Amino acid sequence: MTYVVCEPCIGTKDTACVDACPVDCIHPTKEEAEFEAAEMLYIDPAECIDCGACVPACPVEAIFEESEVPEKWTDFTAKNAEHFLK
Repeated sequence: MTYVVCEPCIGTKDTACVDACPVDCIHPTKEEAEFEAAEMLYIDPAECIDCGACVPACPVEAIFEESEVPEKWTDFTAKNAEHFLK
């Protein structure tokens, strides 16, 4: 199981979740060149250790455990994974 960033992050890109993540699996960070162009942040499912530290850190409540992603945002599970297949 992994965590998924969903629609509320679009346009927000608050990096409190990045700071809370102990394994640096949330990208792009402010230091990465693609940060400005990205519409949202993404969690790398291969790197996520399922600790949940990012969930309370997110000010817009955009992060959900994969099995708890609201039905209206289920497509964000694939969007998070696809971001890291580039």
